[in-house]
Amino acid sequence: MNESAIYIRNLNKSYRGFKAVDNLNFQVRNTECFGLLGPNGAGKTTTMKILYGKTEPDENPETIINVFGCNPRHQSLIIKAFSGIVPQQDNLDTELNVTDNLYIYSKFYGIEAREAKKRIAELLSFMELQEKAKVKIRELSGGMQRRLTIARALLNNPKLLIRDEPTTGLDPQVRHLIWNKLRELKEMGVTILLTTHYMEEAFQICDRIIIMDKGQKIMEGPPRNLLSDRMEKFVLEMHGVDKDRVIGSSAFKADGIRHEFYKDTLFIYSNDPEKLSRFGETQALRNSDYHIRPANLEDLFLQVTGRSLNELQ
Repeated sequence: MNESAIYIRNLNKSYRGFKAVDNLNFQVRNTECFGLLGPNGAGKTTTMKILYGKTEPDENPETIINVFGCNPRHQSLIIKAFSGIVPQQDNLDTELNVTDNLYIYSKFYGIEAREAKKRIAELLSFMELQEKAKVKIRELSGGMQRRLTIARALLNNPKLLIRDEPTTGLDPQVRHLIWNKLRELKEMGVTILLTTHYMEEAFQICDRIIIMDKGQKIMEGPPRNLLSDRMEKFVLEMHGVDKDRVIGSSAFKADGIRHEFYKDTLFIYSNDPEKLSRFGETQALRNSDYHIRPANLEDLFLQVTGRSLNELQ
């Protein structure tokens, strides 16, 4: 526990009988990027809000919440002082320009004016917004506003950066830029805790993750290890499939493959890409559109949450 930036045990949160967080346990090491993954409603944002004191957990004498030695029940202001928080939705002041948004926010941390101006210039450069310093917020793109919100969260040189759905709705170019900035922050010694429902995002930037569903932790570990340990290496996706015809083909009964259906799409999993290729080229399936790709965290998520593609029909 002493080596952990965040230590959580037996965390629960209920809303009018609904269990948003259900006996959650995890710990975040210093200077790592840790991700909470799951669909909307999995309990990710609720967990985040509990950590910095915006939401109270259920009363439970066995609950432990430790954030760099502080308990958010009683020390939320201390946690906020050493943390940078990027909310799910940008909440910038649209009547002000980029620099003024940051300058006013620096006052909340008691940063002296000269130091604030220096820090703002550094952060705008870091987030590649220096040419937008005097531009009004309403004139910025969504990606620029997101980057500015991150810059604002870094004004106090936080040792913990909490980010809720950091790249939702952003185009791929901006998303990759933000991923690179998060990697740089981690190398500078910042501990990062983020939530996302983008599995590729977690795979790219997180050292470790937990997958959540319905408030519970389903699994935990480094994303690459989870994927290699629990999933086949390749997936064949086939669209426009006649399910009855496919099931009746001899190729469908080959050893070493696993299948899932979702409506008229078939997913075939195997460690042997040649076997998948032969499957796709069979006479019974030749009129279907298909492609073979590496398995990813989304495939794993669908498997482990119990909401496999078979069950979604």
